[in-house]
Amino acid sequence: MPKPFIRPVRFAGRLGLSLVAVIALVVLFLALIVLTDGAGSGLAAWLTTLGIGAAVVLWRSRRRTWPTRLVRLLPVVVVAALTASVCVPTAPRERRYPTALPFVATRYWSLATGSRVAVYHYPPAQDGTRHPRPLVYLNGGPVRGISVLDHRFLQLLAHQGYDVYTYEQAGGGRSHLLPMGQYTISRSVRDLGAFVDRLGKGPADVLGFSSGAVVLTRALADPHVAAHVHRAIIAEPGPMDGPTARITGQRGRPSGRGLAPAMTGPRSTRVPRYAVAFGLMRLGLLSPSTGLIGQAEGDNAFKAADLGSDTASGYCARDAHRIPTEDTAENFSFSAAASLHVDQTIKDSPSIAPQLGRSHTPAMLMIAECSAQIREWETTVLADDPAIQRTQYMPGVGHHMWNGLDDNNERAAAVITAFLANEPAPLPNYPTRADIPAFLQAHK
Repeated sequence: MPKPFIRPVRFAGRLGLSLVAVIALVVLFLALIVLTDGAGSGLAAWLTTLGIGAAVVLWRSRRRTWPTRLVRLLPVVVVAALTASVCVPTAPRERRYPTALPFVATRYWSLATGSRVAVYHYPPAQDGTRHPRPLVYLNGGPVRGISVLDHRFLQLLAHQGYDVYTYEQAGGGRSHLLPMGQYTISRSVRDLGAFVDRLGKGPADVLGFSSGAVVLTRALADPHVAAHVHRAIIAEPGPMDGPTARITGQRGRPSGRGLAPAMTGPRSTRVPRYAVAFGLMRLGLLSPSTGLIGQAEGDNAFKAADLGSDTASGYCARDAHRIPTEDTAENFSFSAAASLHVDQTIKDSPSIAPQLGRSHTPAMLMIAECSAQIREWETTVLADDPAIQRTQYMPGVGHHMWNGLDDNNERAAAVITAFLANEPAPLPNYPTRADIPAFLQAHK
């Protein structure tokens, strides 16, 4: 090889080896984060990685001069700088709760279960028919604040004469945190019973949406909690137990996922610390109680834009370019770690079909046309709960059925109020249990 090319080739080779060393050490760091479950805010993995990297470099260059040894330590220094950002918090480590909403008072109730939850009350309108039983709303999440969009829908129900109560489930929104191990689906069910008992107005009508519908479904399978429920509305439920969670099947009509413009605004996942933490948790490589980030820090860091396409999946494809703003930055709250912990307890739970099969609480199932939920999650509830009296297949809406677009809120309210008043349904009773095979085969 001609001499003019020797030095550049050697330099390129050394640079390539340095890049390989940097990548290998970063991979080692991430592996140690997983193996140590992020112990010490990641410092255990960071110090071990640097120690191993420095020891290997010094051993391999033991016969070199000290200036050469220091040059060869440069990849270790680069890795130290890159990975240190994973160990340094940029969000407060003490929980910063959302500010108060301007249109409804926030109360705090301590439940018999030990949960301290944020409560919101929309009293019925003074004029017109007032319904005798309170209506309790369980939002989705599972550990998430109630969005402004949902609050507006609850106001609509109150204007129609319903005495509406809702609470943010433990750890969500303004409700106080629990130790991570206490976020379970059974705790959520017990909290529902304790909340209605705390109301002191007898059995309540309950509307559960998404993961809130899962809590309600499981409540109907528990006679002690079901005694607190007068009528149940199960809207767009997720999987109700472990066997249902393992079902992989079809979804509804196309949603806005992949079609809607990317959400704007700050993202915690653009910060290395939270990108690593939330990414590895979602992959199941870090536990929700990881030592990398604390629960409060993770809640403070997570932003609405971090939900990405999950928000778009709640709307029909035809609405992909006019998805409303569901919440304000000041009100948004989502606990990724606690939600994953609750979801895992559902996946680990045995079938509740035998218990649900003994339910006597009158219930209604609501299914959205463009639902991104697995259809069998919804039809399994219909098949197993003999007390479901009607199903309402909601055309023209996605998973988030009351979304403020067109007349969607009014149509959802009409379906809900007709059932609670035991009046004829505004839509056909479809699908029935007998319709389930054809409904799934038609890919509706």
